[in-house]
Amino acid sequence: MLQVNKVSPIPVDNSEALEGSHVRAFESITGIIKRHFRLFLILITSSIMLALLYLFTTPPSFTAHGTMVIDTRKVQVLQQQSVLGEATVDSGMVHTQIEILKSPNISLSVIKDLRLTEDPEFVGGSGGLLGAAFKLITKLLVLDAPLSDVQLTQRALAAFESRRTVSRVGQTYVMEIAFQSLEPSKAAQVANAIADAYILDELASKYQATRRAGVWLQDRIKELRIQVSDADRAVVDFKRANNIIETGSGRLMNEQQLSEVNSQLILARAATAETKARLDRIRDVMKQDVPDASVAEALHSEIIIRLRNQYLDYAAKERVWEDRYGANHMAALNLRSQMLELRRNITDEMKKIAESTKSDFEIALAREQSLVSSLANVVADSQTTNQAQIKLHELESNSKTYQTIYTNFLERYLESVQQQSFPITEARIIGPATAPTDKSDPNTLGVLAKAVSGSVMLSFTFAFFLEASDRVFRTSSQIEKVLRTNCIATLPALNLANPPAEGTSEVIAPKAPRTITRRRDLLRFVVDSPFSHFAEGLRAAKVVMDLTNKPKSKKVIGVTSTLPSEGKSTIASNFAHLIAHAGERVILIDSDLRNPTLSRRLAPDAVKGLVDVIAGKMKLEDAVRTESSTGLLFLPAGATSKLLHTNKLLASDAMTKLIHRLCEGYDYVIMDFPPLLSVVDTRVTTGFVDSYIYVVEWARTKRAIVEDVLKQAPEIHERLLGVVMNKADMREMSRYEGYAGPYSYRKDYSRYGYVE
Repeated sequence: MLQVNKVSPIPVDNSEALEGSHVRAFESITGIIKRHFRLFLILITSSIMLALLYLFTTPPSFTAHGTMVIDTRKVQVLQQQSVLGEATVDSGMVHTQIEILKSPNISLSVIKDLRLTEDPEFVGGSGGLLGAAFKLITKLLVLDAPLSDVQLTQRALAAFESRRTVSRVGQTYVMEIAFQSLEPSKAAQVANAIADAYILDELASKYQATRRAGVWLQDRIKELRIQVSDADRAVVDFKRANNIIETGSGRLMNEQQLSEVNSQLILARAATAETKARLDRIRDVMKQDVPDASVAEALHSEIIIRLRNQYLDYAAKERVWEDRYGANHMAALNLRSQMLELRRNITDEMKKIAESTKSDFEIALAREQSLVSSLANVVADSQTTNQAQIKLHELESNSKTYQTIYTNFLERYLESVQQQSFPITEARIIGPATAPTDKSDPNTLGVLAKAVSGSVMLSFTFAFFLEASDRVFRTSSQIEKVLRTNCIATLPALNLANPPAEGTSEVIAPKAPRTITRRRDLLRFVVDSPFSHFAEGLRAAKVVMDLTNKPKSKKVIGVTSTLPSEGKSTIASNFAHLIAHAGERVILIDSDLRNPTLSRRLAPDAVKGLVDVIAGKMKLEDAVRTESSTGLLFLPAGATSKLLHTNKLLASDAMTKLIHRLCEGYDYVIMDFPPLLSVVDTRVTTGFVDSYIYVVEWARTKRAIVEDVLKQAPEIHERLLGVVMNKADMREMSRYEGYAGPYSYRKDYSRYGYVE
């Protein structure tokens, strides 16, 4: 895999991005299926086999359907309001009736009527393989004792409810009753029995409710009758105690008295005023000698009128005599004396009239005062009565209320008595259940579809769980995402045709002193198999190294890993062999002083090496081994068993000077370092190493461990040339990355002479 620099993404529009997300989602799903194909195959096959076993062993059952409706029209019988009130049929009420249909009361009624406790289908357990297994387990775990009536009823009820279905048809007032049984006729019989039991239960419940309402109303009427009598008695007693008397016209007695006394007082005051006016007039007239005619007529006195007339006659005669005979004539004098006598008589009569009028005035005044006093008493009594009227009105209102309630309850009681003879219900059957002709269960297609869909869902669940729990490196994209660096090569797991056992490898004797011991093993696999995928992967890493923008990175390359046994030494040796085989000058140094694997394999007889060169005990030319076929130079580690501080040795100035010297004489210096997690030796080599190749083992190295290790060693992470994913199963990898990596083209490699 060749990735030098990551290319920034090309801007795309939203439609392309959406299409790309769909494609990625599809590829992700197909990738999961590919990676866990065996799991999918096993679970789906097992589910289908179990479904087929269930279909072959389960007896067929039949479902009968019946429909009934809740009539929303008011019952026309008797044309009267129900004692319990008219309930509006709404959605909530329909669901309530459905729950009533599902109630144990209805179920037990049907079980009792049809004697289902004696039917083996309801008390003998379900048929088929599952039923037989259940019976066998029951016999093994429970004593085979006869069941009681209660147990039989409970078992029949459980079987009955599992076979019964009640549902509402759309948004209508129609309810569908379905029942499943092994026999078609029995299914229809039970479905119709459920509807009949519901109607009978409704009739019985309404009858019982009406009867209970009648009994309650009867008791309540007795109480109300007593309350009405007590309220009426309280009104009468209160009127008697407060002297409240009503006349025939509905008015109170004191109100009538007040009206009469007031009328009499008005008349008395008018009479008094009239009498006083007459008395004042008489007194004014008495000041005159002779009252004029109008006054005389006003006084209604015939005596005064006669005396006045005589006086006027004498006065007229006196004027005649005086004119004829003079004022002193005896006749004139005689007439004057008679006139004087008449005036005295008139005056006396006026005095009598005045005294009589005065007496009438005093009588009228006394009568007026008496009426005023009577009016005050009547007003006081009326005020007291008005105060009592408030309480009286309250008592009368209570009396009327009790009377109204008593009348209403009496009417309701009479209605309830009548309704007990006319039990009615709003529900009626509109579609009786008939015996079905086709089986309803088991549904072959439905069972198989459920088995397949369930197994697929279960397979995806397990697959997603395995994917989530898989925390190792399997794809180059995971390396780039987690470690934020390039995956420069993906190398397959090496497998020799006849690999020798450890310590007994075939050894080719060296042709000259200080040459590399050649073994038929994996350390020079690129030389023995130059057309393999492994060799091509290392060539890709070499291209990445050559194309990098860092000029010094072509010199010193360190190879390390996270844990031992990840193949870093094998990759370091093969990488050095590949470069040397291409004709370039390269030296391979075994810098893993704690575990010098390369030294044991390439120079097992070497006693001295890198340690002695750094210590100045040996010249570099004497310590270096050479492979004649490729020209590769190898510097073994030397004697390292007694070293305690290998990190100080690698960080010494002598080591730095040695590397600088090697850089002057060779094109590449390949160094095999110890794993980062095991020891700290690699972290002290950043002073002279230009780039590092980090090796991770496919499907074994944990992502979190590598990420944590590189986070603790940022100086190495900055100098990474890239990551090599080693020991990859190329066939298995195609299930993870599809066509994203070069291993997907392994079939095309044969055209160019490449082999697996």
